[in-house]
Amino acid sequence: MAKRGYVYILTNAHHTVLYTGVSSNLYHRVYQHLHPTEGEKHFSARYNLSKLVYYAEYPTMLQAIAEEKRIKAGSREAKIQLIESMNPGWEDLWKKLFWR
Repeated sequence: MAKRGYVYILTNAHHTVLYTGVSSNLYHRVYQHLHPTEGEKHFSARYNLSKLVYYAEYPTMLQAIAEEKRIKAGSREAKIQLIESMNPGWEDLWKKLFWR
């Protein structure tokens, strides 16, 4: 059975940076972005990415990777339209999904 995949977009407080990623474990990967280990110089830490504003689940990692590449190749405006189609208020979906 193939692993499911997730495509996600993170942003900072002012929505000036959009980071698109892919993972087979959305919780674990976004947690890593939001809580980098000391001394790590990740893109997410450098640009203060603190909000999960978009995610989508795919039946396989191959499909998720293909979608990630498609999104990354698109314009910033296309990413904004994608985010707003799911999350018009740019709410932090991490809190909605995983804070209980």
